Amino acid sequence: MSKLSNIGTIKQLLQKHGFTFSKAMGQNFLINPSVCPRMAEECGAAEGVGVIEIGAGIGVLTVELAQRADKVVVIELDKRLMPLLDETLADYDNIKIINEDVLKVDLAKLIEDEFAGMEVVVCANLPYYITSPIIMGILEARLPIKGLTVMVQKEAAQRICAPAASREAGAVTLAVRYYSEPEILFHVSRGSFMPAPDVDSCVIRLNILPQPAVDVKDEKMFFRVVRGAFAQRRKTLSNTLSSTMGVGKSEVAAVLESAGLSATARAEELTLQQFGTLADCFVKYFEDNAK
Repeated sequence: MSKLSNIGTIKQLLQKHGFTFSKAMGQNFLINPSVCPRMAEECGAAEGVGVIEIGAGIGVLTVELAQRADKVVVIELDKRLMPLLDETLADYDNIKIINEDVLKVDLAKLIEDEFAGMEVVVCANLPYYITSPIIMGILEARLPIKGLTVMVQKEAAQRICAPAASREAGAVTLAVRYYSEPEILFHVSRGSFMPAPDVDSCVIRLNILPQPAVDVKDEKMFFRVVRGAFAQRRKTLSNTLSSTMGVGKSEVAAVLESAGLSATARAEELTLQQFGTLADCFVKYFEDNAK
């Protein structure tokens, strides 16, 4: 089926299948015809490549992916879209639709079962309310994928792709950069969607690193320190880490000193490597105090 980004076509499809948009699911369908072809190209969909798409909508992006990749597996939560997708994707025999919550799907097994011998990428137009859980869930799973290309709220894109040790950086910035090299690909205006959201969007790509960006003794400690440091980002590290790590201020000051950091430093001033060093120093502190 052609012209899936055409407003008239969309309205006819929705009326035919009795579909109404769900605010709870953050549904906004693309009506800008230039976005999905570019997104499919930028994500790496090509011959010899398999694509996992998260959230199909009515299949606008799915069609573009299927025209380029060897196989597309779509994970769509809304069961009301199943008959709609059966119609819009009927011309393609390289698409499989899974009606599930992506956060509950065993993606490692899916890749093993569906994409044997293929390079795999993930592509998604994510609902704003669940952007971080999906991105971090995929990164933390250490899946055998080359990259993750997603459309997210502009503000989220800027935060995710911010350099470490910058005012825009947050806990998600450091977590993403631990696993990948993020980049903003292009902007998408709010008028590109139906219904139009209240904010603009960006398409970003996370290029998965073969190994984490920093070598740490304990990953759980690393992420605990990162989350703790940004929990009260306006406060100094000595204050916020004392609260979040359950350690006295004088002890935190000593750990910071051992990591080569000032007690008056703030989370947004630290590089990824400095966070790694700090986490290792906390590992040593807890080991020493457990004896």
